[in-house]
Amino acid sequence: MTERVIAPGQRSGQVKIPASKSQAHRLLICAALGEREVLLRCDGISRDIAATAACLNALGAEIRETEAGTLRIRPIESVPAGPLALPCGESGSTLRFLLPLAGALGAEADFHMEGRLPQRPLAPLDRALEEHGLRLKRDGDLLRCRGQLRSGDYSLPGNVSSQYISGLLMALPLLEGDSRLEVTGPVESAGYIAMTEAALALAGLEPVKTGWHYAISGGRRAALPGELQVEGDWSNAAFFLCMGALSEEGVTVRGLSAASLQGDRAVLAVLGALGARVEETEAGVTVRRGELRGCVIDAAPIPDLIPVLCVAASVAAGETRVIHAGRLRLKESDRIESTARLLKSLGGDVTELEDGLVLRGVAALKGGAVDACGDHRIAMAAATAACACRGPVTVKGAECVEKSYPRFWEDFARLRGGES
Repeated sequence: MTERVIAPGQRSGQVKIPASKSQAHRLLICAALGEREVLLRCDGISRDIAATAACLNALGAEIRETEAGTLRIRPIESVPAGPLALPCGESGSTLRFLLPLAGALGAEADFHMEGRLPQRPLAPLDRALEEHGLRLKRDGDLLRCRGQLRSGDYSLPGNVSSQYISGLLMALPLLEGDSRLEVTGPVESAGYIAMTEAALALAGLEPVKTGWHYAISGGRRAALPGELQVEGDWSNAAFFLCMGALSEEGVTVRGLSAASLQGDRAVLAVLGALGARVEETEAGVTVRRGELRGCVIDAAPIPDLIPVLCVAASVAAGETRVIHAGRLRLKESDRIESTARLLKSLGGDVTELEDGLVLRGVAALKGGAVDACGDHRIAMAAATAACACRGPVTVKGAECVEKSYPRFWEDFARLRGGES
C-alpha cells in the first residue's frame, strides 16, 4: 500500500484532463463489433479501460496500443472456443457491458472479478439474461456464462444501474431477430444511457426510442468511422474543478467538451449552487472560490461526484444535504461511509444517513490521515481536501487512482501552491 503525504493549501494552475473512461468503454465495444479496423485516440488508458480491451481480446478482437494513447481495434470475426477467461478487474462497467455481449456472441465466458466487484449487484440483469437463454453461475470470484442469448422482449428498472440498460442496447443488435427493451420506473444516471445511444448512433446501430421504450433491429454490425477521438473525462475533471472552488486564483481544466453528454458535466451546476465562480471559454473551464454556502445535492444522477463535492461543501457556510445516495454503498467502497470517514478524519462536521449525508461547514479542515479504502474517487477526493486543510494530508493506498486516472498524482503535482 502506497502512502502519499500532501502539503496543505490552495492550488492553482491548469490541467489537461485525460480521456473519458465512460466514452472509451462504449467506443471500444462498438469498434470490436464492427466490420473494419478502427483507430481510437484515447489519452490516458486506465485499468478499467484496459480491462474492457482485455476482455474484448479474449472474445476474439485484437486491440493493441500502437503508440501512446492510440488503440488499434480489429473487430471480432469469430469467437474462440471456450471456456474463455475475461479479466474484469474491479470494473463494473466492463462486467455489466460485456455479460450480455458474451451471451449474444454465444461465448463460453468466465468473468474474473476483483476487489468489491463480486459483491456489487447484477440483479435483475442476470434474471433477464437467464430468461432469454443464458446460464449464469457464481463460483467465488468467477461468474460463468454459458448459452446463447435470444432476441425478444426485455424489461429492466431504470433505478438500479444504467449500465444494465447500456449493456443490452449494445448487445441486442447482434442477435437474429428484433428485440424490444422497456425501461420501467424512474431512470437514474440517464446521461450515461444517452452516451450509449450516441455511440450506437455513431456506429449506425441507433435503436428507435419512444419514451423509455426501445425497438432494436437485429442482425446488424457496427460501422464506426475509421478514426475517433475520445473526449475528455468530466468525472475526473471534477476533482480539479473542486480544487478551483477552494482556490482564490482558481484552476483551469482543458480538454473538456462543452457539448458532452457525460452526466458528470453537472459538476459545474452544483459548484455554482455552492457559490463557486465558474467560467467556460474555448481555452477551458475555470473555477474559482466564491462565497461558498450549503445547498442540497441530489446524488441520483451524479453518484461518482459525491465524495469530491462533499469535500467542497465541507467548508461551505451552513448546511449541505446529500440526498438519494443509496447506490453509493455499492461502489468500490461504501462511499457514504468512506466519504464521511474521510471528512471526519480531517476535521469536518458530517453525519452519515442511510441514503445520504449532512454536512455542516467549517472554516477550514485540519489535515490528518485518510484511508482510501481501495477506492480511486476517495483517494482523489482526499487530495482535493488538502486544498482546504491547515495541516498535511496522508493518503493511504494512493495507488488506487490507477483504476480511472493513472497520471492523477503527476497532474496534481503540476499545480502551484501548497506548503513545501
